[in-house]
Amino acid sequence: MVNCTNEISDILVMYNLTEEEKKELLDIINPIIIHEEFIKRLNSKMYPHHGNISLGNHIVSDAIETYIISKKKNRKKEKVDVELAVVIAMFHDLYELPWQNNKINKRFLNKHGFTHPIEAVINAYIWYPEYFKDLTKARVIIDGIIHHMYPFPVRSINVNFNESEINNLDKIDFINDEIKNLIIESSISLKKLPISFRKSIYKEGRVMSRADKLISFKKELKSVRALKACITGKNKKLYEKNDK
Repeated sequence: MVNCTNEISDILVMYNLTEEEKKELLDIINPIIIHEEFIKRLNSKMYPHHGNISLGNHIVSDAIETYIISKKKNRKKEKVDVELAVVIAMFHDLYELPWQNNKINKRFLNKHGFTHPIEAVINAYIWYPEYFKDLTKARVIIDGIIHHMYPFPVRSINVNFNESEINNLDKIDFINDEIKNLIIESSISLKKLPISFRKSIYKEGRVMSRADKLISFKKELKSVRALKACITGKNKKLYEKNDK
């Protein structure tokens, strides 16, 4: 299993944060990264995300970038809730199954790109229910996760969630109706066909979405192969690495 402390320290080294900022950030993310499901996602062989960068590495990098952008905006008096924005970042990609070289066949609009934000919300609620007790904060977190891919759309969800072919459908029964309704409400906003085209209506979600683009396209997707994998879901390079 990945050494969580070392992994996070290695990521933090790449950012010019003060000791005070590191402490503030770690106070937010530490309760999340110690969960066994998060630790699992730090393993690049179990959960390769962009190329061979682990999903957990990507999430933490997004959280740090979100923290930095949020602090800058607050210095400009734009009033971003730093903690909420970072929590959205820590939850935004907690999808169920690795997407690269996944052989599960689904309808086009139910493939990973369209549905993984819904899976992430569900898993975040199941694994970290304490973050969803305050419905005002829960609404911001849910909307930020669901629309973090903007301008890429998200799959709209019906009351049973069953038409979306999500990989963690079995967990729906463990979500209370208030949270279910918030997920559905957010996913059907500006709905065209079975997908929703909009950015998050909250500053925290929009900041996180921007951070995700910066990390993904400036630091992670550095090869044609990695970019192609995002479209096709296939990455032969991973097979080659795993065969060695």
